[in-house]
Amino acid sequence: MVLILLVLTVGTGVVYWALLNHTVTTNVKHEVLLPTPSAGETSPVEDPTTKDPSATVPSAEVPLAKGAQNILLIGSDSHTTVANGRSDVIILMHITSDHKKVYLVHFPRDMYVDVPGRGKDKINASYAYGGPQLLIRTLRSLVDVPIDHVAVIGFEGFKAMTDAVGGVDVYAEEASNEFGYVFHVGMNHLDGEAALGFVRERYQLSKGDISRGRRQQAFVKALMLKALSKQTLTNPIRFAALVNAIARNLTLDNAFSVTDIYSQALAMRDLRSKDIVFITAPITGFGRSPKGASIDIVDVAKMAQLSIALRTDDMSSIGLGQ
Repeated sequence: MVLILLVLTVGTGVVYWALLNHTVTTNVKHEVLLPTPSAGETSPVEDPTTKDPSATVPSAEVPLAKGAQNILLIGSDSHTTVANGRSDVIILMHITSDHKKVYLVHFPRDMYVDVPGRGKDKINASYAYGGPQLLIRTLRSLVDVPIDHVAVIGFEGFKAMTDAVGGVDVYAEEASNEFGYVFHVGMNHLDGEAALGFVRERYQLSKGDISRGRRQQAFVKALMLKALSKQTLTNPIRFAALVNAIARNLTLDNAFSVTDIYSQALAMRDLRSKDIVFITAPITGFGRSPKGASIDIVDVAKMAQLSIALRTDDMSSIGLGQ
């Protein structure tokens, strides 16, 4: 998302665009991240691996709107390849067909769902078991929408991006003291290491995994605003460091080209901060799995509403927390 907005912002600057294009083309990795039809890209109502019909969304009969795009953004704790590690951040970016709104739907990592071929488990377990392909199949069985592209960035990338822009100012709704850092209620200035501690904490927060998700959303927005600020865009050294930090830590599906990113950015040229909306996928509360792990329980009714909103490209009717 930050990369698309950077392209949008500097698209008319020949020197900056040349730097952006060269750095991204040279350093961004491309891998096979999307599942093939043979891997089970089927509708939830047809998926033979589904163990709990109540946990899926029967929205296959709802027509799929044309023109909208869904891009899966994954924040991984892996320091090596996409195939390793956990998906600590799972966000589905929905770009409306008119390109006037972007909805970032955060799926809490402890959300207890059906993982195709594995039964019930936390949603982030699907990534550990089968990488982005299995995570996509899991999301398909949950919200029944196609996923057009995938972008994976390691946590080292978040750290590098934060340091590249000189740190970010993030609002903390709750105080915490963990990972060697003290965060106060209110604004906190975070460097890269502090940012990792900020987005990973959950045990000292009132709503655990949900509160952590809200912190992650606050951090992502703060990073986006800092990346697009005059402080960054008018400083060639800082801008180059940011682009390099993104490119060296980003992996895209092999169908997601730099040309696609540039085209997407041009289509979103009128986008403003108010047009970027954060949403948390709905849960009814917390519980324990049969193995005793803490889990977030899916709100099936509201998940169905989210599914229909995504399929019809009409997000105005959903009543989910932002």
